[in-house]
Amino acid sequence: MIFFRIAAGLSLCLTLGCTDRSLSPVTPEALTVGTPKTIFVATNRAELPDGSFGPERSEDYSLLELTVSIPPNHTPGMLEFGYANPDPETEFTLAARHQFQELSDFDRRLKTELNQYPPKERDVLVFVHGFNSTQAETAFRAAQLTHDLNTPGATIVYSWPSLGSPLGYAYDGDSVLFARDGLERLLRHLKKAGARRIVLAAHSMGSVLAMEALRQIEIRSPNWSEQSLAGVILLSPDLDLDVFRSQLQQFQKVPEPFVVFVSRKDTILNISRRIRGTHSRERLGSLSSIDAVSDLPIEIIDTTAFAENAGSGHFVTATSPTFLALLNEAQATEDAFDTRPQVVAEFTEILPTTVIDKDMVGAAQLVTFTGGER
Repeated sequence: MIFFRIAAGLSLCLTLGCTDRSLSPVTPEALTVGTPKTIFVATNRAELPDGSFGPERSEDYSLLELTVSIPPNHTPGMLEFGYANPDPETEFTLAARHQFQELSDFDRRLKTELNQYPPKERDVLVFVHGFNSTQAETAFRAAQLTHDLNTPGATIVYSWPSLGSPLGYAYDGDSVLFARDGLERLLRHLKKAGARRIVLAAHSMGSVLAMEALRQIEIRSPNWSEQSLAGVILLSPDLDLDVFRSQLQQFQKVPEPFVVFVSRKDTILNISRRIRGTHSRERLGSLSSIDAVSDLPIEIIDTTAFAENAGSGHFVTATSPTFLALLNEAQATEDAFDTRPQVVAEFTEILPTTVIDKDMVGAAQLVTFTGGER
């Protein structure tokens, strides 16, 4: 068990050159070079003396607006982090940071951001990051993903207190439980604040947090999720299947659509499985067969075919240029969230290479992108 944790840490350290990932200075001049992207943040990380937010947990709940500068020659799927000495010409750079002192100020600024879009596009995407993430990295990733997909509306990152270390798996697992109330608070407030539609998206360990928060909301307010959310997206979820089933059992009705992106070549989830001593059990994000969830009211999108050309096999959806191009052509960001049947119908109508296994028994539906020529 210890071996796998050390191996994962060493491999990441070699990849990043042991960069100090906690350093992401505000560089206003980056906006003269790159394209600005507004990312709102709700966090229960502890604030540091320099105004940034670190890995420590806090009972306080902070709301921020970050402006990320996207480098001019950015390639979809690529995420070039800017750390201690960012180069705005080639790296995502933090260009501005503002902390809201009053909830009403946050609401007004969010409304202003939404009003830049036509009424039918004034939606809010709430993104919950995964394991081993710093606050700046989560903002960069959200900016990259929504920019590459041309996502309309406002983007809000729920930044829970990850240690930001490959050896912080246990700490992050505890932080997920610590952060449930904060995510519930954010989701409930956004509904009251008048967001037209709310889509909840979570990556990796963040999927545990998203599901736990929704589970406790359902216990307190039955059927809230189905009535309040326009969709749920789990990206490479680091979730045990039994736990996922127990979470779904609290829902009177699952929000539609409920989409899970999986890849059989997700090595990070294989390591996660071994760390738990459950190497014979699959994680939700690396399912080898839909049979295990065929009775559930969810859609499974298999991205295995795109793992080879993705920058991260644990985040194919965000780091495969080919897959991002297909999603853009399908206009999945907006159109797929009108009604649940359209999620599958639109993919098949616009992408002839999409394969639907029509012989599946039960409620779950499988969408497989083959990556072939159109």
